Amino acid sequence: MNGQIRVACVGAGYFSRFHYGSWARIGRVSLVGACDRDLAKAEATGLPAYTDLDAMLAETRPDLLDVILPPVAQAEAIRAALTAGVQTIVCQKPFGLSLAEARILTAEAEAAGTLLIIHENFRFQPWYKVIKQALRGGMLGRVLQATFRLRPGDGQGPAAYLDRQPYFQQMERFLVHETAVHWIDTFRYLLGEPRAVYADLRKVNPVIAGEDAGYILFDHSDGVRALFDGNRSLDHDADNKRRTMGEAWFEGTEGTLRLTGDGMVRLRRFNCRRETVLLEADTWEGFGGDCVHALQAHVISGLLAKTPIENRARDYLSVIETEEAIYRSAREGRKITLGTG
Repeated sequence: MNGQIRVACVGAGYFSRFHYGSWARIGRVSLVGACDRDLAKAEATGLPAYTDLDAMLAETRPDLLDVILPPVAQAEAIRAALTAGVQTIVCQKPFGLSLAEARILTAEAEAAGTLLIIHENFRFQPWYKVIKQALRGGMLGRVLQATFRLRPGDGQGPAAYLDRQPYFQQMERFLVHETAVHWIDTFRYLLGEPRAVYADLRKVNPVIAGEDAGYILFDHSDGVRALFDGNRSLDHDADNKRRTMGEAWFEGTEGTLRLTGDGMVRLRRFNCRRETVLLEADTWEGFGGDCVHALQAHVISGLLAKTPIENRARDYLSVIETEEAIYRSAREGRKITLGTG
C-alpha cells in the first residue's frame, strides 16, 4: 500500500467513538463508511452510512474493515469482509464466541490471504509500555511476581452497565471473557506466555448472567507468578475509574513498580522508602491513555512501513486458549497446565 488506506467501520455503539476518532487523526487514512443496524448511529459518525454491511463493502471497497462489534456478531462481519476481498481486518476483542470459532476464523482469513488483527489495546497503554522497558532494563532485578487489582466500580445494582454496554448483563462469560482477557494479554506481553493457571470465579451482582469477580493465578517462566484480582463492584482511587481500571504492582529482588489509577508509574528500590516517578500521571481525556489510537497507528505503520504488527489473530489464539483454561480451572477447582487440552 503506497497511497491512502481506505478504512470502513462496522459498529457504531458506545466504544466505537474511540475507533472513529482515532482513524480520523491518522495521516494517509481515509474513512469511507460506517455501518450499523441502527442507521441513526451510523449517520452520527458523519460518514456515508449503511445498515447493510455487504452493500457498504461493495460500494466503498475499503482496504481495511474495522469490526467494532460484540463477539456474537464478529464472525458474520469477518466472513463478509473475506467474501468482499478486504485485505486487512481489525476485529475487536474478545475474538469470537469460543476458541473453536476463533481458530476457524483465523484459518479462513489465512486461506484468503487476509491479515486479521485483534484490537487488543491494553498492551498499548503508555504505562505498560514504560513497565515493559523497566522490566527489560533489569530495574527490578529478578522479577518474582505481579499483581493487578481490577476495581472499575461500575458493577453494582440492577442498572449496572445499562448506560454504556447493556449487553454486558447477558454475557454468560463476563469477567474473564470480556475484561480479564485484557490482562491475560498484558501479562503475556510483559512476562511471557503463562504455563499454568488457577482460577476462583464468582458472581457478586445477581442481575447479571456471568461472573463479575474472582482471582486468577498465572504461572510464568522462571518462577514468576502473576495475580489478577478482579471485582467490578469495587472501586479504586482515581478521578477516572476507567483510565487504568485498577492498580498494579510488579515486584522483583531489586525493586517494585507501582501503577496507580492516575496512570502514574513509580519505582521503589529494594529496602528504600523513596519512589522515583517513571511516568507522570495521564492527562488524556479519552480511553486508557489513548491506547486505541496507539494500536491503530501501529497497524497503519505496519501496513505502510512494513514494521512488525502485534496482535495478529494466529498469535492471539494463545490468549483465548488461556481464557478457556481459566474457565476450566474454575469449573474443576484445580490448576490447569496449558497445552494439555
